[in-house]
Amino acid sequence: MKRAIAVHIGESAVPVGVLHHEAAGSRERSAFTYTESWLTAGDAFAIDPALTLVRGPQFPPVPGAGSTFHGVIADTEPDGWARQVILRDHAKQRQTARRAGSPTPVTMLTAIDFLLAVDDVSRIGALRFRDEAGVYCRATEPGRRSVPPLIELRHLLASSRAVETSSETAADLEYLRGRGTSLGGLRPKCSVLDADGCLAIGKFPSVHDQRAVTKGEVLTMLLAKTAGIDAADARLVESDGIPVALIRRFDRTRGGQRIPYASAATLVGAASDGSGEHFYTEIVDVLRRHGAAVREDIEQLWRRLVFSILITNVDDHLRNHGFLHAGRGLWRLAPAFDLNPFPDRARELKTWPAEETGPAATVEAALQASRFFGIATDRANVIIREVDAAVAGWRAEAKRIGMSKAEIEQFSDAFEHDERRAARV
Repeated sequence: MKRAIAVHIGESAVPVGVLHHEAAGSRERSAFTYTESWLTAGDAFAIDPALTLVRGPQFPPVPGAGSTFHGVIADTEPDGWARQVILRDHAKQRQTARRAGSPTPVTMLTAIDFLLAVDDVSRIGALRFRDEAGVYCRATEPGRRSVPPLIELRHLLASSRAVETSSETAADLEYLRGRGTSLGGLRPKCSVLDADGCLAIGKFPSVHDQRAVTKGEVLTMLLAKTAGIDAADARLVESDGIPVALIRRFDRTRGGQRIPYASAATLVGAASDGSGEHFYTEIVDVLRRHGAAVREDIEQLWRRLVFSILITNVDDHLRNHGFLHAGRGLWRLAPAFDLNPFPDRARELKTWPAEETGPAATVEAALQASRFFGIATDRANVIIREVDAAVAGWRAEAKRIGMSKAEIEQFSDAFEHDERRAARV
């Protein structure tokens, strides 16, 4: 099966290129070709460093490593939770057709099926995909909202919980179709409109949680801001007494315009499945080559590294760092997101501070790596003190956002450990 999908960018849907996809049994491959109009436009830029501004088809540089597509396209693919929703919905539709006596040939969903199942309105970044019929995928069914308002949080939560417990109905899956497929990660979440109409992510507690995960994430996002980190806006909202983390999307302007986005994995040229060892110093190299505010963003990145060490955020893989396009092919470090304390994990970072430090989440490793960031020792010590001072207030901040004493104690090992003492020294 062969597909040719038009790739556009932004609300004005400027043509950028064509995505070709071919599936033969279990084997799939793709290629991307820029349009002539994009190549000759005065404000054109490479949407992915691996997609240089040249004519003709270009193939992904890391075939078979997590995605069929180039990194910037893979950044918009559903994974984890979203793939689960899409697979369940596909199976339920086939069951319904079979009961109705309709022919149901055995078909496997391909990479292009998953890519086009993501809602067009809430897709990450600014890329948009238009199918052969001229429809932007995924289009909203007539009479339905693409992104529900905050008032529908209860419905979103109930349908998501039904999927988690394998008790979902066709109505649950129909409701989540599009709404629950635009975002990466393993945990249940949905797109939602905040009270002021801005696009946000609603992150729900899992039925398998052993601690107050959503509260822990909002706590660390608030602490990050106190620590001088540019972090996504986050707050807690309740739905029938259940705490939901509401995270404001930073790839949209206040007016709803889309901002091009790429993960650090894409700009580094790493496999989208996260295989292999990677280092913060690789992100530094990307900023030096493609950054719009090099010095500022490199120091901000090192501050985030120190913060992750002090709060035990050890899920800092390259897909959890991102960039926003700042014009003329240059990129800025995106606001921090997915900052979570892990009191029960080994203190090893997914992204090493530097190749020579190893994965250990230690202040010593961060200081060792600081020379690659071009940060002088005196300045590094100032940043460590500022970050530690913010983290030191974690109990007071947790209480302020409504965490109980028991919930606070669940996270104590993530915030109170030897590296905090090392930071004070």
